[in-house]
Amino acid sequence: MTKLSVNINKIATLRNARGGNIPDVVKFALDCERFGAQGITVHPRPDQRHIRFQDVLDLRSVLTTEFNIEGYPTDDFISLVLKVKPAQVTLVPDPPDVLTSNAGWQIKKHFAFLKEVIAVFNSANIRTSLFVDVDIENISDATQTGTNRIELYTESYAKNYLSNREVAVEGFKKAAIRANEVGLGVNAGHDLSLENLHYFSKNVPGLLEVSIGHALISDALYLGIENTIQLYLRELK
Repeated sequence: MTKLSVNINKIATLRNARGGNIPDVVKFALDCERFGAQGITVHPRPDQRHIRFQDVLDLRSVLTTEFNIEGYPTDDFISLVLKVKPAQVTLVPDPPDVLTSNAGWQIKKHFAFLKEVIAVFNSANIRTSLFVDVDIENISDATQTGTNRIELYTESYAKNYLSNREVAVEGFKKAAIRANEVGLGVNAGHDLSLENLHYFSKNVPGLLEVSIGHALISDALYLGIENTIQLYLRELK
């Protein structure tokens, strides 16, 4: 079964809107684990507008499921990840000013940089994943960086799901097949939801993990977090 990792950035956004510690990010993450989530994802950005570096440190000491830290590999980010030593680090090509992740890595363009950074994480026994689009050549190039996995950027699938889900998923299916052929594990994330998750997981071979935040947290406002997590897990079965 594909693992569900809950991205808790939106909980930190809500907390930061008023200051203080309501809602409690750590407690929420622990509740997600208790309700069945198989992982917790955070994406600390340089301005710490949602998840703060201290949140990452606080979470590491209490989480019992897979901890996935994603972000752009600045020096501060690399130092944080090496200090925390999560199960997985997902490298995302985010400029500091973007609202949310909006593109995958162009591997050839950033090859030397990625290979150097990934070697640092590999030496610390931290599994690495690269956030990528579905370009087959790009995925083939990823193998040479030393990464363990890729994370497929699924915004285009979600955007086109209602109009033609067969066409929407086709590129992701081919990308996953290629990744499997060259020995890369496959994760996925961005705009996956209760509406489109089951079809995606059913049609993308070897899908190991999905990271879901915005849609899942939004559903929880109506359905409650325990029920929502169970519903997402059901879609992955």
